[in-house]
Amino acid sequence: MSARLIVVDDHRLHAEALASALKLRGHRVLAATAPCGGAADLVIARAPEVCLMGTAAPAEAGAFDPVVRIKQEKPQVAVVVLGPVPNPRGVAAALAAGASGYVRHDERIDGVERAMLKARAGESAVAPQLLQQSFRELLYPSAEPDDEAARLLRVLTPREVEVLVRVAEGEDTQLIAQGMGIASSTARTHVQRVLMKLEVGSRLEAAALAARTGLLDRAGGLAAVTDRSGTAPG
Repeated sequence: MSARLIVVDDHRLHAEALASALKLRGHRVLAATAPCGGAADLVIARAPEVCLMGTAAPAEAGAFDPVVRIKQEKPQVAVVVLGPVPNPRGVAAALAAGASGYVRHDERIDGVERAMLKARAGESAVAPQLLQQSFRELLYPSAEPDDEAARLLRVLTPREVEVLVRVAEGEDTQLIAQGMGIASSTARTHVQRVLMKLEVGSRLEAAALAARTGLLDRAGGLAAVTDRSGTAPG
């Protein structure tokens, strides 16, 4: 069952790619454009059945002002937001502005299509778990900002933590291998995994990130425990 829709996104390529995929599934795309901030005038003028609105920063102040205006002037238009998950505050902001749905931006095209059609039918197009997270955030707001160091450490194994400490201390691959009693090729693999998991391109960047977030202090403590126990999995 096809729908008339407009696709907007902060990035034009994203909007055009999504529009092309939906056209292939038989939907009538009236426009695909960027950025989201200019969506209201276009949607009000063209009056689609559905507006798909992709945004990378749903929790920012004013992110959904276009949704508010669309719903005020064209209440029959169903708005579905595509945004990052988890982002409970963003979900809450989208729904409070009048959006009918919120879908994660990496959702498969059939999931986007289902949400779009549910919203057009007047149904809520938000996963129950996402709604639960949003209400929990509203009732019990986070007292402190996210702990970036703790988040990064959660993605590293104990052996990778030790490697990170040695990298930050300036050890090269050979020294790391000698100090840990492993082959140089294994040490090199561990280093590459640390860089990949921290999403940095060099050892220097890894050391700088560790120091800036406080990760290095915590990593040093964890590595010391590992050294004493001698049981780090690798």
